[in-house]
Amino acid sequence: MSSPTADGARPGGDLVPEQVSGLPPGPRRVWVEVPRPEGHPSAWCYSDRRSYRPGDVVALHVSATRSDLEMRIYRDGAHEETVHTERLTSVDFQPVPADAYQSGCGWAVTTTWTVPARVDPGPYLVEFRDPSAPATDRPLGHHFLVVRAPSPRPDALVQVLATCTWSAYDDWGGANHYFGLHPGTARGRSPVLSSQRPWARGQVWLPEGAPRMVGGTRPRGPRPPRYEFAEWAYLHGYAKYYAASGWATYERHFFRWAEARGHQVDLLVQEDLHADPAALTPYRCAVFAGHDEYWTARMRDHVDRYVEGGGRVARFAGNFMWQIRLEDDGASQVAYKYDASRRDPVAGTAAHHLLTGAWEDPEVGNPGATTFGVNALRGMYAGFGAFAPRSSRGYTVFRPEHWSLEGAGLGYADTFGDEAAVFSYEVDGLDYEFRDGLPYPSGTDGAPAGLEIVAMNWSTAAEDGRAVDRSHFMLGDGDARYRADIAGEPYTERNRRRFARGAGMVVSFPRGAGEVFTAGTCEWVNGLRTGDHAVSTVTGNVLRRFLGAGADG
Repeated sequence: MSSPTADGARPGGDLVPEQVSGLPPGPRRVWVEVPRPEGHPSAWCYSDRRSYRPGDVVALHVSATRSDLEMRIYRDGAHEETVHTERLTSVDFQPVPADAYQSGCGWAVTTTWTVPARVDPGPYLVEFRDPSAPATDRPLGHHFLVVRAPSPRPDALVQVLATCTWSAYDDWGGANHYFGLHPGTARGRSPVLSSQRPWARGQVWLPEGAPRMVGGTRPRGPRPPRYEFAEWAYLHGYAKYYAASGWATYERHFFRWAEARGHQVDLLVQEDLHADPAALTPYRCAVFAGHDEYWTARMRDHVDRYVEGGGRVARFAGNFMWQIRLEDDGASQVAYKYDASRRDPVAGTAAHHLLTGAWEDPEVGNPGATTFGVNALRGMYAGFGAFAPRSSRGYTVFRPEHWSLEGAGLGYADTFGDEAAVFSYEVDGLDYEFRDGLPYPSGTDGAPAGLEIVAMNWSTAAEDGRAVDRSHFMLGDGDARYRADIAGEPYTERNRRRFARGAGMVVSFPRGAGEVFTAGTCEWVNGLRTGDHAVSTVTGNVLRRFLGAGADG
């Protein structure tokens, strides 16, 4: 990793290097966002909920290192629109409990905002600035909330934001589901996370030019892997995994692309989908985009019933892997993940099917492919770190006659999306076989009847390369090892290579009276962001078919 600036400051944030609990003795350290009253000019905020309707009162809990703040609330759609401004004086720095990441901050309410009766539904950012600073300075902090439509709009599609994945990567206060300062766990990760804390810096707003998870260029020869996003984050005071999840990197790009093309898009957060069995029912098409990794069983049930009843689902997202539980009326997110069989309280009980492990774990017994056609463990990584860094980063077409490719100008064996690196970071796939040059699902991992593999590429669950470079690996072979573990097989060298092999796919299939289309990659949205012709054409074809009317995609 690169070093801080010469005076030791990390511009724009308070990212504190701490020794990680749960690691062997040594110099390995991690930085997490733990605010200090004497820290850099910053403001942090969370709200009592994640989505609201017109007329609702939004309670904003604010803490800052500056007592005088200018607050602006604006709609972050295809066109930015300010809907509220307010000067906040005598803002306190509110203490951060040592376990804020799992218990919440418990801050006092600083101000409230009543959502106007006449306001466009959609994504809203709460922005904080120093009134005495130049207008060109970066904001001191941001918060994100959704304003739901007062009633579903008849021609709208509904986009469900992956807020549970955002939570999983949010290290604010000391830990997330991956690493941190939580005692007694591997890498200091916390199995319980609170919604009552701010989003980590970079999850909901980013400056132009912030790197994505995928490497910026394909290396021309062997070298130690680089993780440009982490280097940039360390230098500029952003969360280590800002690029792994959140509005700013992922869902924003689908929303803005769709609005710019005349689509009405209503938003839900995953907590809405979990709480309301009928949340999707009024809509002809539901969309999931970006990095969408963590789901409850109830969310899946609601999507399955929606599709069986005639709904259409378009999933332009990757990494469908973990079952979670929402507890404390949704305020706590529980995910034991790799440790679930040993640490999750439901392990070995009558409720073992709610184990917070992978969907493919036999104790869970709910293969991910039955909902979206593909699953994370049959896919994994490409073009990221030492995971196939020289991958083509695009999809190879096998069924050019498929309706989704109409007008794309692609034939058998053509590759698309490679310029935008859409096949990268994390991808989802299936067990498959080739017959007469065409891929077919083998049916061993829950693939629905009638599923077609339209396009695919290959991926890996283990970083690989020269022995001299292995000390630089960020994730190593942990996911291949986990695949072998839940399969009940020894982790031999042969099995390491076997369980590392994967593929990512574009698939479609009917289910009941409905239909599902899945492009199983996190980076599909980068094709929309950069104007990739084939990615935009496919996305438009899917929306046009699934909406059946309305705007031209």
